[in-house]
Amino acid sequence: MHLDAQNPQAIQEYLTRRGWISEEESVVAAEKPGEGNMNYTLRVRTSRLEDDRTTVNRSLIVKQSRGYVEKYPSIAAPADRAVIEGQFYRKTGRVPALSARQPELLDLDADNHILVMEDLGASRDFTDLYAPGVTLTEAEQNALVDYLSTLHNQFRQAEPDPAFANKAMRALNHEHMFRYPFMPDNGFDLNGIGAGLQEAAMPYKLNEALKETITQLGRVYLGEVQRGSAPTLLHGDYYPGSWLRLQQADANGVSVRVIDPEFCFYGPAEFDLGVMLAHLHMSEQPTSQIDAVLAQYARPDGFDENLLRQFTGVEIMRRLIGLAQLPLSLSLETKVALLDRAAHLLH
Repeated sequence: MHLDAQNPQAIQEYLTRRGWISEEESVVAAEKPGEGNMNYTLRVRTSRLEDDRTTVNRSLIVKQSRGYVEKYPSIAAPADRAVIEGQFYRKTGRVPALSARQPELLDLDADNHILVMEDLGASRDFTDLYAPGVTLTEAEQNALVDYLSTLHNQFRQAEPDPAFANKAMRALNHEHMFRYPFMPDNGFDLNGIGAGLQEAAMPYKLNEALKETITQLGRVYLGEVQRGSAPTLLHGDYYPGSWLRLQQADANGVSVRVIDPEFCFYGPAEFDLGVMLAHLHMSEQPTSQIDAVLAQYARPDGFDENLLRQFTGVEIMRRLIGLAQLPLSLSLETKVALLDRAAHLLH
């Protein structure tokens, strides 16, 4: 099955075979629910006539992973990443505090790398945080930190669960996080992002001591070296693009949901929190808020503060001088200051 918004009949037949819609239901629309990077995702709307007068409408999210990055088809990616994502939802869905903050998994079709999920309705991700003056509310911050604390403390184990090794996705992320940004001549002209950024990046690309630290940090990420807290299930990409703000808050007044755990794996809790902190720095969130996140997060036993700082630093650097760029509105001077801060965190 190859999902295609231009072929709603095939989608209708597929969902009927899988038992998610009845033979009396028709697919009336298939459209992108938002801008995604990795996968082909559709909001599928159906309708059904009842009693010859009532049209019953409902909506599902249908996601397929393919052997490339959807936004950049020239970049190969593991085709089975949706299967790993589905496994994450199944495992974490047994914990109410987590299931309440993520979409419900309805179906996992491993053969076709397709997920069918609850449609959370009108929503947008948190990438507006990168715009000047936009900050997390206290309720949003609390929800995001509580989710991470619960995840990291519910699924700790001495030996990582092999079902979540996710080696191919980790290898892909490792390349773009720990290697590619620090290659002096990688073919990516940073001046195309902002004048002067290529020259500002070169001291870090040529700093062999810094690069050796990053290399060793990459080994921790890959699980070749054990540092920090005992392995726990990680989201693997805990940044504003993986956070959703629903148009309608729930009964507790919280509108935050967490999505896209396709990079999930068992590893040190310091990684997820470090990525989160890096994006709070890059989106210029108040220092008081960053301090509050650090105070609120429930650290697992053995948590390594230095490892946390290093993961924070490398995520800042790779987002500023690597291929995985963000919609930042920062001046060159601010980016240089962030690069300097990141390098110090990596010491």
